[in-house]
Amino acid sequence: MPQSSEAQYPPLPLIQTWVWMMTESNSPEIQQKGQYNLISSFGSLAKANEYIVKQLSK
Repeated sequence: MPQSSEAQYPPLPLIQTWVWMMTESNSPEIQQKGQYNLISSFGSLAKANEYIVKQLSK
């Protein structure tokens, strides 16, 4: 079983899809769903952003 704290997070492509939903979609419902998914997975948008930046800088 993985010991990494990152193991609890969804795969990066899924996270990027949620960011796209939140920022690029013209549908308020899709924007809200993307935001909800990120907050549910990370606890806040700030933590989601930190994780994404960290992953993309690897």
